[in-house]
Amino acid sequence: MDTSEFDEAYEDDTSRREAEERKLGEKILGASLRSLNPKPAVTMPETTPIEDAVRMMLDQKIGAVLVTKDARPIGIFTERDVLQKLGLGEVGKERPVSEVMTPDPETLGLDDGIAFALNRMVERGYRHIPIVDDQGRALGVLSVREVVAYLVSLMPGRVLNLPPEPDLEARSPEGG
Repeated sequence: MDTSEFDEAYEDDTSRREAEERKLGEKILGASLRSLNPKPAVTMPETTPIEDAVRMMLDQKIGAVLVTKDARPIGIFTERDVLQKLGLGEVGKERPVSEVMTPDPETLGLDDGIAFALNRMVERGYRHIPIVDDQGRALGVLSVREVVAYLVSLMPGRVLNLPPEPDLEARSPEGG
């Protein structure tokens, strides 16, 4: 055949890259939430004042807390709830968190797959999903940030070695 050394090298690189991508896909599809070592859930009773819940989220630098009853999640209170339900001042910050939480959140177990969790998050617009044990007790809260960190850990060379783009520089940790 009439292939140059360059073409042969390019073909080898392509097949190697495809093999790497296949391995990466298998790692993502085969990994469970247990492999993320989720942090313990931050929980509170439904009678907790909204102000205390927001303060706890700020102090612990988390985006969601679980509202529990008998150690089982009955709601989730997230930074999105703060913006959407409290941003206009229509609900007093002394009111109980039960008035603004998202009730009966969908939950996942430690043995559910990361790919399944990511699909749920994308399809249903979640940024946080409670993780529960076999008895339904709160164990942790999975965040999109944790999933992204896991994906980056699988391919650091592709993500962390991207060339800088000076025009896209964030001015704050929040991206502003």
